[in-house]
Amino acid sequence: MLIKGGTIIDGTGADRRAGDVRVVDGWIAEVGEDLAAQAGDEIFDASGCIVSPGFIEGHTHYDATMWWQPDLDPLPGVGATTVITGNCGFTAAPMSDDRDAQLEMVKIFSFFEDIPLEPFLKHVPWDWRTWSEYKASVKQRVKLPLNNAAFVGHIAIRMAALGLEAWERPATAEERQVMAAMLDNALANGALGLSTNLLDHDGDNRPIPTLVADDAEFEALFDVLERYPATTFQCIIDVALMRDTGPAQTDRMAKLLKGRNVRTQLTGAIPTVAYQKYLLQPMRDRVEQMRADGIDVWPGYAHVPLTGQLSLYKSLIFAQSNDYVWHEVVKADGAEAKEALLRDPAWRARARESWDTQCYPQSPMNNPKMLLLTKLGSDNGEGPFCTLQDYAEELGLHRSDAMAEWLLKNGVLSTVRMAPFDMDDEVVVDMIRDPRTVGNITDAGAHLQMLCGGGENLVYLTKYVRDQKAISLEEAVHSMTGKLAGHFHLTDIGEIKPGKRADIVVFDFDEIEQHDMEKVYDVTDGKGGITWRYTRKAAPMKLTMVNGEPIFRDGAYTGAKPGAFLEPANDSQPTAIAAE
Repeated sequence: MLIKGGTIIDGTGADRRAGDVRVVDGWIAEVGEDLAAQAGDEIFDASGCIVSPGFIEGHTHYDATMWWQPDLDPLPGVGATTVITGNCGFTAAPMSDDRDAQLEMVKIFSFFEDIPLEPFLKHVPWDWRTWSEYKASVKQRVKLPLNNAAFVGHIAIRMAALGLEAWERPATAEERQVMAAMLDNALANGALGLSTNLLDHDGDNRPIPTLVADDAEFEALFDVLERYPATTFQCIIDVALMRDTGPAQTDRMAKLLKGRNVRTQLTGAIPTVAYQKYLLQPMRDRVEQMRADGIDVWPGYAHVPLTGQLSLYKSLIFAQSNDYVWHEVVKADGAEAKEALLRDPAWRARARESWDTQCYPQSPMNNPKMLLLTKLGSDNGEGPFCTLQDYAEELGLHRSDAMAEWLLKNGVLSTVRMAPFDMDDEVVVDMIRDPRTVGNITDAGAHLQMLCGGGENLVYLTKYVRDQKAISLEEAVHSMTGKLAGHFHLTDIGEIKPGKRADIVVFDFDEIEQHDMEKVYDVTDGKGGITWRYTRKAAPMKLTMVNGEPIFRDGAYTGAKPGAFLEPANDSQPTAIAAE
């Protein structure tokens, strides 16, 4: 294909220029002005359009959902060409030989990413133990429209090595050796690096297994990471989200990483939501000190507010707000059991007390003006459609009782939408312009009934470029392409340049929009039925191309699945092996 007459923004941050792009056998073969068509070329007219590298989704959870939703809707229509999976320590591999530990790992992933358990058990083959076997299974069995590159998760490694005791205790020296070998297997076979999680508690308020890991365990894993210089350590921390443990965990990681050659992605380190500002400067100081100490630290930041959708069937928001009474309804099996709890006077009394005394101040339960009772969220359309606060005042009830009444009236399959928090846009712009940050973190593929992530990359183009004129289009594109490719050591994507993969998007900047959520009923529930998820319409892109093959064109997904399993710095070798 010869893409003619467009304006090239090449992903490096350089100024745009007029030019053509020739694609041959899945790769960019030539970039220049007035390129002549060759025999067999298909001409794609890009007049009036931007031609840029395909957008990298910097933080997703398609590890599971790609098995039963391999079209990755709506990503092709919003210009995404690569997904980064294996984030937050939650990965499908390695897996323990113990069946109870295997199921526990699946339950961990299901809970924290708001994905029903049944599809995991029905559609994912689980025909692996090591990460390398997992990769082989994915390459053989899953064909995607987008490229995929994946971390190996620390939680999965702990569960595989310690079984159910991973929740309870640090590892022994022998177990640390087993975990190191598991990590080495993953890195030697193309994992992006190691992801860990120092943020979450589960639905029973247990600290996740990685919060039990001691310093000796991290040191053993860092020893392995150092042998693979083209890999990354991702660490998820809690800064102004729930328990504010992020500053202390940052100090801990800074001490352990000092003097080591380990690229570190500290996700959540710089708060970008307005209410989190009280920790902004303390965390900025910590990051700057880490850099001054020689640590290659890249803060991961959010450019959109936290997505919030409260559901009685699959939602971790109650538990993560420290509301374990309403979480009892989420755990209750079936509609009748859920309805019985919502009607029970004793449960209602405990629920009111939980909202008043246990929930965090920033939680949705303590911000009823932000809880939206919507027609889209109602299962039967009964309504009313207003804020929870308005409905509570109308009924003269406590806000918890009012939400119970609305859900009983509208059906327990209904959802309550949370209005977005205000962003600190100045901080977002600073993060975009910092040469060592990780953006486009969206959680796409998780929280299926929240539309977490799909199409949120467009906010860079619409809000920050077109509406606010706070950054240039070149900066926005760079933040989602070349900058992320460089961070992850993915040397063959992220730029419009000869020798790179032909992952290309063509779009009319004036046409790009982020559309609102809409429901589609196309998700298997693992029980022989179909349930719903949120999606949104395409931006649209004129063309989204992956490895030289159009995946979105003429306003629709083409059905093509040319995605590849990408590896960091493909020509790199472990340092110890290279020395030998």
